[in-house]
Amino acid sequence: MKGQGQISKVLSNWKWRILLAYVLVLLASHLVRWSNKPEVVPPGLQAVTVSAVQGDRTTTQQISLAYKEYKSADSPDKSVVVLIQGSPGSHRDFQSFAPVLARQHRVIVPDLPGFGASTQRIPDYSNRAHARYLLDLLDQLNVPRAHFVGYSMGGGVVLHLADLAPERVASLTMLSAIGIQELELLGSYHLNHAIHGAQLALFWSLHELIPHFGWFDHSPLNRAYARNFYDTDQRSLRSVLTSYAGPMLIVHGEQDVMVPVEVARENYRLVPQSELVIFPDGNHFYVFADSLREASATLDFLNRVESGNVQTRNTAEPQRLAVAAGAVSSFKTPRAMGPTALVLFALLALSTLVSEDLTCIWAGVLAAEGRLSFSLAVAACLFGIFVGDLLLFLAGRVIGRTALRRAPLKWFVREADIQRSSAWFERRGMAAIALSRFVPGTRLPTYVAAGLLNTSLVKFSFYFLIAAAIWTPLLVGAAMLAGRGAIESSLIVEEYLLLSLALTAIVLFICVRVLLRLLTFRSRRHLVARWRRLTQWEFWPPWAFYPPVVLYIIYLGLKYRCLTLFTCANPAIEDGGFIGESKSAILFRLGKAAESRQFIARLALLEQSLSFEKKLERALAFMQQNSLAYPVVLKPDAGERGSGVSIVRSNRELEDYLLASGRTNVIIQEYAAGFEFGVFCYRFSQADRAQIFSITRKVFPSVVGDGQSSLEELILKDKRAVCMSRAYFAAQRERLWEVPAPNTLVQLIEIGTHCRGCIFLDGDEVRSSELEAAIDKLAKTFAGFHFGRFDIRTQSLEDFQQGKNFKVVELNGVTSEATSIYDPKNSLFDAYRILFRQWRLAFEIGQENRKLGAKPSTITRLGRLTFEKWRRAGERSEAEPRPINEAVESASQLPSEV
Repeated sequence: MKGQGQISKVLSNWKWRILLAYVLVLLASHLVRWSNKPEVVPPGLQAVTVSAVQGDRTTTQQISLAYKEYKSADSPDKSVVVLIQGSPGSHRDFQSFAPVLARQHRVIVPDLPGFGASTQRIPDYSNRAHARYLLDLLDQLNVPRAHFVGYSMGGGVVLHLADLAPERVASLTMLSAIGIQELELLGSYHLNHAIHGAQLALFWSLHELIPHFGWFDHSPLNRAYARNFYDTDQRSLRSVLTSYAGPMLIVHGEQDVMVPVEVARENYRLVPQSELVIFPDGNHFYVFADSLREASATLDFLNRVESGNVQTRNTAEPQRLAVAAGAVSSFKTPRAMGPTALVLFALLALSTLVSEDLTCIWAGVLAAEGRLSFSLAVAACLFGIFVGDLLLFLAGRVIGRTALRRAPLKWFVREADIQRSSAWFERRGMAAIALSRFVPGTRLPTYVAAGLLNTSLVKFSFYFLIAAAIWTPLLVGAAMLAGRGAIESSLIVEEYLLLSLALTAIVLFICVRVLLRLLTFRSRRHLVARWRRLTQWEFWPPWAFYPPVVLYIIYLGLKYRCLTLFTCANPAIEDGGFIGESKSAILFRLGKAAESRQFIARLALLEQSLSFEKKLERALAFMQQNSLAYPVVLKPDAGERGSGVSIVRSNRELEDYLLASGRTNVIIQEYAAGFEFGVFCYRFSQADRAQIFSITRKVFPSVVGDGQSSLEELILKDKRAVCMSRAYFAAQRERLWEVPAPNTLVQLIEIGTHCRGCIFLDGDEVRSSELEAAIDKLAKTFAGFHFGRFDIRTQSLEDFQQGKNFKVVELNGVTSEATSIYDPKNSLFDAYRILFRQWRLAFEIGQENRKLGAKPSTITRLGRLTFEKWRRAGERSEAEPRPINEAVESASQLPSEV
């Protein structure tokens, strides 16, 4: 009954009903296609059975190869001419062309496998595979030698056939045929292959994901057509052309928009014995329509081949031979026209959705190379930018803030960015839209914010179109000039032209981004911050700083024959305090003894199993029972590095935190004001005196108002604060535009965590015998604790030195650090030396405790705990406010300087 209820609930949702209907119709379509009659050879055609090929090997699959034969009744034994179709195509391509040749020759017109009446499903659709099929066809028809005519893509087939079996080729005729890779589409096999792959994915989707009941299967633009382009590799055609020794006729139209006439001219250069016929008014499709002129030229050539009145490579003119052996760069790059231009237009327009500036730069490079015109490059980029920006605006208008929590917007922009841009937009209006065009990274949040704020679509479109119409030609034009410089450079070798152009585009992109960031004070300060974070190890991310420490831990593990021995350092703490230990359980146990209770900040645990109402009730009851007023501290029970820690100052903030915490154990703790210290201590046994390993003095950074600069500007001006501006902006996001009065001290954060912006200094100057005695006494009240760091707050430095009137807010286990290493006076070598000694002590203490019966955790368990930590961190990052990205930081008050 429960299952039926779930099904009924699903079916009651209109979205699920639509999905179910789609699935049913799609299944019906596939059933119809599956039940269709097998392929049959239509009247007028013949067929042979050949083995399918894949690459250079023959498979066990048998396929049908259909063909049409034209044979003169009075001359049945004339020479054989084989006509090869383009893609997509079939024998019908030559309905008017073949009869002209058949007056004097036996003409065979096959349907290449995958097309026409031949078998559609084959393993390899490439030109080289088709050449092998043709050889099998000739074998079965007992044709030892023939003339081959290749139209369009078929030109690649006949070239491969000449390469595989030159003795069977009497001559080649190239009708609007393809040639070398460099003159195909973008000129690069890998780029073209990617485009053909996208085309194949599109046709696969049309065939398999759209109910069509077999209609697409008979469409000329089908999956076989897409596979033909995807499977074909034109890189080898240059060597085939330069090695072909027989007669060749090249026929092409000057107005061909599918295969540019430059291809015919380069084929003519590479084959010195070839003949070239170019029709000034000819296009790519003359074979279908008015083919008498082209067929007559072909027939004349074939007759001259039969009579021996043509040239071969051995008899070619010396001048032609010299030209054929000349520089590769002699051909002119064809400009995209027709479908090729449409493909490039669509490709560039779609690419702007990923990176507008990089796409504009690459479009300029393509224009410099001659692949497309400057106007087409600008139009494609401008169109893509226009559509993309409208989509962002409409996402903000129609979907609203919920869109920020869904893909793909959540991958690129955070809700904090939108809040920031909304404030900027409300203050600066439409100017913000125009100016964001010239600051990389600000467009997305600004345009979404414009939609959220119900900006006029007409005004929005007008302002951003004007800005884009100014910016796009400038960037494309600059890239075009730079690209021409790279092409004309004498240092460039033709084989590496694409690489050189790509490097030019990347360098130009970086220069544009850097130059734009140098336009404003904020952008310049963020560049300074990036440099300092890169050069000062204190700001390095964990993945960059910790590898040497990890290697040392592995060394210690091998030395002690147990990689996880350090987890025995604290037998009373789960896994020694590796990851995910309950902070409340540790503090409760630490405060059990009457002599230690006064030193522990009061706290209560709000279990994840409780409802929101129950959590709120228990939190308020805790405050009342302990006579606490706001502020209080809330944090995850299994938190780390300050993640999820919040100081709440009202019932509203308390409710918001508990709502966002979801299914997470939360600690509510009294707020201990004053100075904060981290005291790292250790002892080898319960009876030993606890030794203080290090003392960290935590300084909460602040800036001083000057009566003119906003809080944001004060942070950016500060030599050290600028390095942690992300954290400070997030913490002060409600006050960033305030202008503090002269000499007003503004504290930037309240949480003593280095990654949240707290300054860590060596605090060994507060060490005293009284403090050491107090720490030893406190540690001894926690049996089974031997190694870790007390995070302590005190309102009086004197009292702290005397070992009294302080509060422990956290006790961290084996993976806690001697955080004094982050004092700027310490070098990277000093930091590693201190951490290596710390971990050496952890293993030594773990060894002693293992002798007393402590068991180390398994590697599997620690791996599971690490994964769980990442999962919890991801959940918290969705719920809590996140740092604002640098692009929005840079742009937040840009108009005030322009």
